[in-house]
Amino acid sequence: MRAVTPAEAEDGAEIIVDFAGEQFPVRPGEVFTVGREGDLAIEDNLFLHRHFLTIHCVDGLWLLANVGSRLTATVTDSGGRVQAWLAPGARLPLVFETTTVIFSAGPTTYELIIHAAEPAFQETVRFSDDAGQSTIGEVPLTASQKAMILALAEPLLRREGTGMSELPTSAQAAQRLGWSLTRFNRKLDNVCDKLDRIGVPGLRGGARAYATNRRVRLVEHAIAARLVTRDDLPLLDDEVTNADEAAADEPI
Repeated sequence: MRAVTPAEAEDGAEIIVDFAGEQFPVRPGEVFTVGREGDLAIEDNLFLHRHFLTIHCVDGLWLLANVGSRLTATVTDSGGRVQAWLAPGARLPLVFETTTVIFSAGPTTYELIIHAAEPAFQETVRFSDDAGQSTIGEVPLTASQKAMILALAEPLLRREGTGMSELPTSAQAAQRLGWSLTRFNRKLDNVCDKLDRIGVPGLRGGARAYATNRRVRLVEHAIAARLVTRDDLPLLDDEVTNADEAAADEPI
């Protein structure tokens, strides 16, 4: 990285790139490079481009660019509400306070966390309806229904940037909760029916679509609408404990 001139230093605040606990401050006027060579050098992976990602500031706006020719990266905000694919030749503005970048090279997956001291966008304030009438169409979920959604969404909530291909099957999610598959599918049916009645698309359809796609659509909606968040994950372990206790009380 080259030295920063006084004029460039006024263009914006620095950002910090965090990789496996090691932090790299980047100031306006510098170009930060990720690859087998560069400021963040991952030298032991020949599947990785010599120069893969760059971060630099243009007119006060930080940009992440994919300068490679083959690999892609997944870019998400800290809450997992916005996700984008950064293909070769593409670039994205880093507008959030915390941005996560995940990419794979060969069998290894890497994660960068980028912290902005002065983000361009702030999180939208969510207003509560507690003091007045509730919004029409709001769907209350029971504890077990919420646990069912969490079991499906757990990979995405635990690791930002995880794709829908990582979702567990219904059988795997049922096992995670300590439920029978019949009970899990019954809960899934109930939640999908509730959301379908208020107009959430993709939760009903033909037999093939209903069986294979509704889990993905349910998780997409639940995360986007904040029906479940990372803070709710401890409820999974509570449900597992309750299931274990119920099984222990059954007569042999």
